[in-house]
Amino acid sequence: MQVVGYDTPSGGLFVSDGAPDPAAPPGVATGDADRVALDPGTDLSWRLGERRCAGAVHEDGHVACGNDAAPYCEDHRSTWVCARCTGTCLKAEMDCFDDHAIYVAAFAPDVFKVGVTREWRLDTRLREQGADRAIHLRTVDDGRIAREIESSIAARGLDRDAPDGGAAAPRPDADGLPDRVRVPTKIAGLGDAVDAAAWERLLDGVDYEASFEFDYGLALAERPVAETVAAGTVVGTKGRVLVLENRGTTYAVDMRDLVGYELEEGGGDRDLQSSLGAFG
Repeated sequence: MQVVGYDTPSGGLFVSDGAPDPAAPPGVATGDADRVALDPGTDLSWRLGERRCAGAVHEDGHVACGNDAAPYCEDHRSTWVCARCTGTCLKAEMDCFDDHAIYVAAFAPDVFKVGVTREWRLDTRLREQGADRAIHLRTVDDGRIAREIESSIAARGLDRDAPDGGAAAPRPDADGLPDRVRVPTKIAGLGDAVDAAAWERLLDGVDYEASFEFDYGLALAERPVAETVAAGTVVGTKGRVLVLENRGTTYAVDMRDLVGYELEEGGGDRDLQSSLGAFG
């Protein structure tokens, strides 16, 4: 059985027993992709075996791949061009004509990012990223406009309302906001709260449409140890981070780091780093 994908924000792993079949026509499924729900209290007991390309998952099942590159080989690696867009469409034809929301998300304790998403999935997108707090800055007519504004904020920071009620002016002391936050940074903040003072300073004088706060139910007493492991009792998930308790220690696993691994039953015999002094 191989890990072939993961699910956010609800929390799940996709596993398949499909094996590469050189005789199968290209793109034809060789196995089923089953979802393992990562609900709190679920016990996982897997050892990680060999790792190879996870192939592709589609509605007909899992297309297994025997290439060594992991999590995906060149044939199965996909790039979402919209993530690189700054307002000039990178597709053959622009197709993002629905309303887009521009947001700023906070990750404990004091990491903030700007982003865009289709307005109807704003709450979902924030949970997918594991945001602790967020604001919905504004909604615009299409993705091109949204990406232009995102790019501007990434370069020069948020705008402050002009005191006379006129057009917004750039903050004179503002740094740009990143448009992405790496998972190790998010893991480093697990167990912390958002620095409320820093968040309020960032938003001082900024007009926005709505604010959000999220609770992922982790209730961590200490910062988890970052590991790539698939054994233990599920504490919960936060974005693509899976939190497990194993032998009295809490571990944080980037689910993408599990993709491609073969799973073997019985995961309690691996030496793992202890959480002793994790906050030290």
